[in-house]
Amino acid sequence: MNQIKIGTLISAGEALSVIPDIADHGFESFSLTFWKTVGDIDLPELAKRLTDFLAPKGITISSLSIFSNPLAGGSEYADAVPSWEALIDHASLFGTDLVTGFAGRVIDKSIDESIPTFKNVFGELSKRAASKGVKIAFENCTMGGDWQKGNWNIAHNPAAWELMFNALPDEHLGLQWEPCHQMVQLIDPIPQLRKWAGKIWNVHGKDATIDWDVIKQYGIGGAKQFAWHRTPGFGDSNWTDIISILRMNGYTGNIDIEGYHDPVYKGQLELTGQIHALNYLKHCRGGSYVANPEAWKNRQ
Repeated sequence: MNQIKIGTLISAGEALSVIPDIADHGFESFSLTFWKTVGDIDLPELAKRLTDFLAPKGITISSLSIFSNPLAGGSEYADAVPSWEALIDHASLFGTDLVTGFAGRVIDKSIDESIPTFKNVFGELSKRAASKGVKIAFENCTMGGDWQKGNWNIAHNPAAWELMFNALPDEHLGLQWEPCHQMVQLIDPIPQLRKWAGKIWNVHGKDATIDWDVIKQYGIGGAKQFAWHRTPGFGDSNWTDIISILRMNGYTGNIDIEGYHDPVYKGQLELTGQIHALNYLKHCRGGSYVANPEAWKNRQ
């Protein structure tokens, strides 16, 4: 049974100290995040120590992630492409075939103007990934940007995905999707998920709460906050529907909780909120797998 595993994001620099403390709470996978750079982390050593600890527990590494700007160039982002390359080259040591992150953008240029650079950079990275049996997925956070300007990521809007995948129609390129980043743009994630499920290879478990009263009174450009990022189980999304749509489209990836954003379940309540989300998402997928009786083996 290919069950959708439920896990959480962990900073790679903290993985060896944090994972042993939380692994027995029921997480089924961990997604390792390296933020802007792999830096001086010894990837083979980290992979060995983590897999030695996790493998006996049946816990997997779902993905490796780098959140920098590989399209920007310049000294501030000089390590972005080398970090993508390092994670692609070492992914198999972690037991994963998925490397994720921001697509980047040409700073303060429109998404349209960033596409040629995207094609050049990820054309090469996708070839590297293919040679290693690895897939690349783009996270869909705006990072404060819009269609016309931004400093981080073009992969935050479905119209941008159309441009990206038309420029690079590569089977090794897909999406790391979460409903929150669409909801705060006032995009309904459910019809979007139905359309794009075949390109989604990892899901970030993060939700949102939208205050429609604020929007109706003040719009989205006023002083009042109209949306909050939430841990799953505390936001507006129907995760039973999300998981059902994923399954109906043959999804075999993981859902990894992205914590440290909830306005209530934070600080001393961070792990409390994450464990609630873990159990909630397991409930939404139908609970634990239960094998059918032998007499039902031929039923579909």
